[in-house]
Amino acid sequence: MTPTELKNYLNNLVSKKLQISTMIWGPPGIGKSSIVAQIARQQKIRFIDVRLSQLAPTDLRGLPVAENGISKWYPPEFLPTEGKGILFLDELNMAPPAMQGMAQQLILDRKVGNYTVPPNWFVWAAGNRKEDRAAVFDMPTPLANRFLHLKVEPDFDSFKEYAIASQLHEQIVAFLSYRPTLLHKLDPQQPAWPSPRSWEMASQLHSAALEVQPAIGEETTAEFQAYLAVYKSLPQLEKILAGEGEKIPFPSEPSVRYATTVGLAVRARDANQGCNGFSWLSKVATPEWVQLFVVDICRQMRAINKIGALATMAQKDKKLSKSIAEVRELIGL
Repeated sequence: MTPTELKNYLNNLVSKKLQISTMIWGPPGIGKSSIVAQIARQQKIRFIDVRLSQLAPTDLRGLPVAENGISKWYPPEFLPTEGKGILFLDELNMAPPAMQGMAQQLILDRKVGNYTVPPNWFVWAAGNRKEDRAAVFDMPTPLANRFLHLKVEPDFDSFKEYAIASQLHEQIVAFLSYRPTLLHKLDPQQPAWPSPRSWEMASQLHSAALEVQPAIGEETTAEFQAYLAVYKSLPQLEKILAGEGEKIPFPSEPSVRYATTVGLAVRARDANQGCNGFSWLSKVATPEWVQLFVVDICRQMRAINKIGALATMAQKDKKLSKSIAEVRELIGL
């Protein structure tokens, strides 16, 4: 499933109070822990992220303490004792077998040692796949049969929605719109390679005018740097957003078209500018570019809390209203 589909599925588990043992599988860097953290924020519940590969069994079970001649296990302070939330055990299959045994008892039985998970807490886990060349251990078949298994794959549309909402750098979003296959390109031979996680780091570096190669690797950086040259050929986007683009033509080069369309969407600061961008594109571009803009402008307006104003203005523009209706399911309106 895509990250968006995973998010919807997990939201339903929480909303319908289905405390089923759940394992999330996916390649490194895809944002599994970030998705679970987003669920917790949306549901307004706590989120505790435990990296199992960095712990020893006693870190989870607790320390034995003598009390009245009997050894009792005192649980660690990071385990929840009240309230509602998600206890997320990340990197489950990267932990050594002894550690996995403790974690699996916590997930399946909701207890370990003298500790019991509070009633309103969900216990989920995540891990990487063998094909990702991660240092993972096999999960026994009988144990695996007691989990829900959710497999998530990289998906540019899901990432783009997140990128616009999180205000990642415009040039990062435009480049990946043009080269979506570079969203996630695992290279086990290199320490740095492109993934949703590393592109978010690259956005921070690029915004600070720093080199992005440490985040996404040499090969991808070379393509990104070459792409940046297209910004010298961009039309005057601010004039278009101000409604003064009557004499401005749509670029002919595909890479510049992506930069133009994405740039208009993410630079729009209100519904009026969004409508001006749509009006210009609908006159100078073919329908696929108009649709791309409509999807992105809706995401941008939602990110800056202007989606209601855009919907109101769309009622006065039949073309815009029709375009929004056509992509309504895709953008979740």
